[in-house]
Amino acid sequence: MSLLLGFGLLTCIASSESSSVFVLKGQDVRLDVQENVTLKELELFKWTFRSENILRCTDTLSVRVSPEYNNRLEFYQGNFSLLLKNLQQNDSGPYTAVLNGDKEKTIIAYQLIVQERVEPPVLTVDSNSSINATCNVTVTCRGQNTSVTSSCNSRICSQVGGESRGAETSTVRLLSVYVAGGFIICNHSNQVSWANDTKEIVELCPMKSERV
Repeated sequence: MSLLLGFGLLTCIASSESSSVFVLKGQDVRLDVQENVTLKELELFKWTFRSENILRCTDTLSVRVSPEYNNRLEFYQGNFSLLLKNLQQNDSGPYTAVLNGDKEKTIIAYQLIVQERVEPPVLTVDSNSSINATCNVTVTCRGQNTSVTSSCNSRICSQVGGESRGAETSTVRLLSVYVAGGFIICNHSNQVSWANDTKEIVELCPMKSERV
């Protein structure tokens, strides 16, 4: 364990309303204490994960770390923030900063969500045609148990059949299909990563008619 007085870099996306923090698997995240904390005599500060103590700091600034977190965290004694390293999916869950004195007080709480990098999606063409010099293409974008079918032209894509197939929530990968720069783009993303597959519109709908 390292005790630091400075701040480190982190990769996260935080929602101020829910205090949810999304982190890419394998990266680090800092959980900040956003108010001034001063330990009085006999008071104890601690960080917990799922109600289990992972770090304890006494009024004499003596710090004890749970054995399974040795070399996996850094504690900032200047402001009581916590840096968690090399996060894995089983590190997802509630983290709480708590001050114990005459009574117990929650200083701040975070819901940490560790996500894997999304896999590249696959964009396939279901049908295509050129009518009055307008390219019309139906495509399906697929990515990790989710798919969405859209009808596209050179300007816009409209989803076919209403809802996309597959779950889409704040923590599940999302698919979207749109037109940009002469390409149909199938984008696969979550809160910490993205990947796409593209097809050029002019290659899908040749505008020159063949002469017989």
